[in-house]
Amino acid sequence: MIIAAIDIGSNAARLLINEVKIQNGKPEFIKLNLLRIPLRLGMDVFTLGKIGEERQKMVIDSMKIFSDLMKIYKVEHLRACATSAMRDAANGQEIIKKVKESSGIDIEIISGDEEATLIYENHVAEGLDKDFAYLYVDVGGGSTELTFYENGKMVYERSFNIGTIRLLNDLVSEENWKEMKEEIRKNINSKKPIVAIGSGGNINKAFSMSKTKDGKPMSATYLKKIYKEINALTVDERMSKYNLRQDRADVLGHALKIYNNVMTWSEISRIFVPKISVADGLIHNIYDKVSKKK
Repeated sequence: MIIAAIDIGSNAARLLINEVKIQNGKPEFIKLNLLRIPLRLGMDVFTLGKIGEERQKMVIDSMKIFSDLMKIYKVEHLRACATSAMRDAANGQEIIKKVKESSGIDIEIISGDEEATLIYENHVAEGLDKDFAYLYVDVGGGSTELTFYENGKMVYERSFNIGTIRLLNDLVSEENWKEMKEEIRKNINSKKPIVAIGSGGNINKAFSMSKTKDGKPMSATYLKKIYKEINALTVDERMSKYNLRQDRADVLGHALKIYNNVMTWSEISRIFVPKISVADGLIHNIYDKVSKKK
């Protein structure tokens, strides 16, 4: 079975194509292709309230490319979702209609809570040590999703309008931070030790920079250290020193600020980075629905 997921975020659009094979009675998800296009919709939406003509064209052209690629891979099932920027864009529905007409792709706008719930579709909780509680942190361009697991069950989820593109444009207020801090202090509590699970391109980049072995947690101490180092450099200096693309170099510091705040307020000292995303959650979500119909 060939499944595709499209995640249109505030920073980038991603197409993930997986083949699902049954091995020993269990599904195995094999990545065939992952294509990322830095659309930066949030740069328009969070300042103008809508998506400008140039980025509209980028969305439409990107979806045509995604559509052609899916035909080549003979994709059988697809789900395409848009998150924070498209949610906030006054012309979001208009663009969705144009995409449908030009590429045949149906885009659905999902809420922040739905975005957080998709993380659960990764079946993260199933493989977790029950001696710990887990805070899943997904930092995007427009929002940050927090999902809290205890005893293998999701007990809290919340989406905050704090993201890297919003921070880049100085659109996150002290009130926004205060609300997040209060929510974390009130809801992220457990008698068990709490560890974090991070997702998104920025935490993946920080993880690779840390030289931490796969499967091992990265320390909060390292995150604070690399945040200070990154923050002291210009975007060009970051690109040169850490071999970063510009669209990563200008937001990485902002992402690390979010992770550092979340981990400080929840008193978490370690974060696992298993390289899972909203797109992966969508793939699992599609597979589960298709399997139930059989």
